[in-house]
Amino acid sequence: MSRAFVKDTDDAGDALPEIPLSEHPNYVTPHGLELLCGRLDAAQARRDALKAGEQTLAQQSELAAVERELRWLKARVAGAIEIDLAQQPRDRVAFGAGVTVDSAEEGERTYRIVGEDEADVERGLVSYVSPLARALIGARIGEEVTWQRPAGDLRVEIVGIDYGDDT
Repeated sequence: MSRAFVKDTDDAGDALPEIPLSEHPNYVTPHGLELLCGRLDAAQARRDALKAGEQTLAQQSELAAVERELRWLKARVAGAIEIDLAQQPRDRVAFGAGVTVDSAEEGERTYRIVGEDEADVERGLVSYVSPLARALIGARIGEEVTWQRPAGDLRVEIVGIDYGDDT
């Protein structure tokens, strides 16, 4: 008999794929590490609540998803490299910097360079591996850099750098 028609385990098709981990170092701001730890605590509490109740099929499915998220969160927290913002250079852009840029096309805007898990473009938080952050890192006030965007390159001038608050 061909092995193609034999099922090796009963639940092989039901297993959720793992959440992929980034290939980049997991640099985090102090606030970013707090957020990750908070998410981990919430996921552990949710798992405990699901295990305490009756195990309906929907709850078993949710438990599998929560346990998968827990494995990912534990790996992210374990691999977190917290950056001390007080040690960052004040005269140039680096991880954790709040950077105010100005361009003729879009005017003045402020972005903060953070870890991948903390990034939230709507709040002006950009990942350190993003094209914007890559263009800004190392620049000083008064310098112009080119931000390579899908919508077209944009020249921006750095008009302010601040490490005062990492949120």
